[in-house]
Amino acid sequence: MRVREAKISDATGIALVHVESWRTTYKSILPKEFLMNLSYKRREQFWETSIPEGNVFVAENDEGKIVGFASGGIERSGKYEGYKGELTSIYILKEYQGRGIGKQLLKAVIKGIVKLGINTMLVLVLEDNNSKLFYEATGGKKIGEVEIEIAGKKLNELVYGWDNITDIIH
Repeated sequence: MRVREAKISDATGIALVHVESWRTTYKSILPKEFLMNLSYKRREQFWETSIPEGNVFVAENDEGKIVGFASGGIERSGKYEGYKGELTSIYILKEYQGRGIGKQLLKAVIKGIVKLGINTMLVLVLEDNNSKLFYEATGGKKIGEVEIEIAGKKLNELVYGWDNITDIIH
């Protein structure tokens, strides 16, 4: 397994992981029709514009296939005083979860955030998503809750924060 910075040519592989991960992770949370209508092409276009902004990483298996990705940077909302960085996404194909890939991807994103002179971070995660346990295991503390709507369904997002992300990479 190898984690490296993403290139524009990775957009197709990232899009595949993005859509497939949503379909498995959120299958009991979001409407099936919504998940089945997710577009690989739209996700690919999104990543083609996001990758050049930086701090996007991919995890490849031994055959060079992208099996996970993560991204992050400056916190986007400005609503959480003291939390200047944000983990914006981290997705791993279901069959590759539980192998330590998430931690490797998280560390890669954190190193990029630290290079910006930031040592705090937050992430938003659906309350019904079991990956919240990953954030708790890496030291994230619940600092808030937000109600959102996806596909006509009201959901709670938990906000986890880290006061010193350098602890995770050392």
